[in-house]
Amino acid sequence: MFDLNKIISDEPGTASTGPEFLEDLVNSIPLGIFAVDEGLRITAVNDAALETLEIPRRRALGKPCCDVFRGAACREGCPLRQTMESGDSIVNLRTKIKDSLGRLVPVSMSTSVFRDKDAKVIGGVVTLQNLTREKMPEKDFGSPRPFQDIVTGDPGMRQLFEVLPTISRSDTSVLVAGETGTGKNLLAKTIHKLSARASGPFVTVNCAALPESLLESELFGYKAGAFTGAVRDKPGRFAAAQGGTLFLDEIGDIPLEMQVKLLRVLQDKVFERLGDQRSIACNIRFITATHRNLEEMVALGTFRRDLYYRINVLNVEIPPLRNRKGDIPLLVDRFVEKFSRSGGKHVAGVTSSALEILMKHNYPGNVRELENIIEHAWVMCKGHVIDVEHLPRGLRLLDGGAGPDNKVGLPQVEGAFILQVLERHGWHRENAARDLGIHRTTLQRKIRKLGLVSPRVDGRSVRR
Repeated sequence: MFDLNKIISDEPGTASTGPEFLEDLVNSIPLGIFAVDEGLRITAVNDAALETLEIPRRRALGKPCCDVFRGAACREGCPLRQTMESGDSIVNLRTKIKDSLGRLVPVSMSTSVFRDKDAKVIGGVVTLQNLTREKMPEKDFGSPRPFQDIVTGDPGMRQLFEVLPTISRSDTSVLVAGETGTGKNLLAKTIHKLSARASGPFVTVNCAALPESLLESELFGYKAGAFTGAVRDKPGRFAAAQGGTLFLDEIGDIPLEMQVKLLRVLQDKVFERLGDQRSIACNIRFITATHRNLEEMVALGTFRRDLYYRINVLNVEIPPLRNRKGDIPLLVDRFVEKFSRSGGKHVAGVTSSALEILMKHNYPGNVRELENIIEHAWVMCKGHVIDVEHLPRGLRLLDGGAGPDNKVGLPQVEGAFILQVLERHGWHRENAARDLGIHRTTLQRKIRKLGLVSPRVDGRSVRR
């Protein structure tokens, strides 16, 4: 059995960098840390790990780690043993361990191999974050943990959190800007939860998903007989959102004629159902969102200037995922946990090799794309840890282009990207073409040109 402190003391150092200093340094870290030998017996443990377990050091040293930490992951396939056998670290594995009183403690675990000076594997190292100590900022938020659905460690997003309570306290219109898939809907829900209208309804309308002929009746509602087929009254989304918040997603897709009618509702706080002369008072807080540049649309005359000023009183912008890549490990952890909780099988986390590929990708589809990638990997994973081979093939091909010995031209990059989008949509060509912003026949032509081969069962046979 090796001794971590002995290995440290073998290295030359001054009084400020010797073993005592390093031991004090490790014990000052709030994360739990322990090391094991090749037989998985604990050889070193810091104060934070002992505090989580509520045991003295003598009860941990020399004992098999599974007897000390008694984790759920020990039963399902030891992550530390997997790491020592494969050499691949596991990052942010969410699991539970038992303390000395038998209480389950939720932790985030990361594993890595421990090597001597000759690079020989002589054990493993585990870091543990006690998740019971995680607290989101709660002051002035009006409700406990209002941001628990938004996962981030990004400084810019944290600054946004600081101003959201102030924004939420008023009834002023809010425009949420951001690329597709950044989480605009989630942010709008958070503003609603923080507001005085939190007990009221939160109603969402995707303006891009409704044809122009249906958008007006969907928003305003109608009286029976207002038009052919209107056999009974329909309240509409304005009525459904009374006393709460109406979230108009992709407002940049609303046609000009409808923009005029929406402006009146925002200005006068009244609306009329189709076929009804009676005005109804509108007690609604409006939040709108778009991935478009509305200022450019105003300049081009495709979006009304007066409506833009009315909805853009308060402006919130969500940065794309490529500009906050430090959030990727946190989001991966959240999505793995989400699918494991609801999908009937337990996947503990991802290997460092898989995470490295995930960190390199630029995510044109942002957080939504990352969630789809992790769902694919979770489905394909037959064990308890997601590895490189479980990631979508298109993502692996894109990553394989790096390096001087593996030169890849534009056709290969384009093919890998299109393949990734096709796999994300289950090879449903129409949906993939819409995501790519090209016509279906153009996509079909590129598939043939690039030699992309569909699976035996593709999206054409899947009902969407």
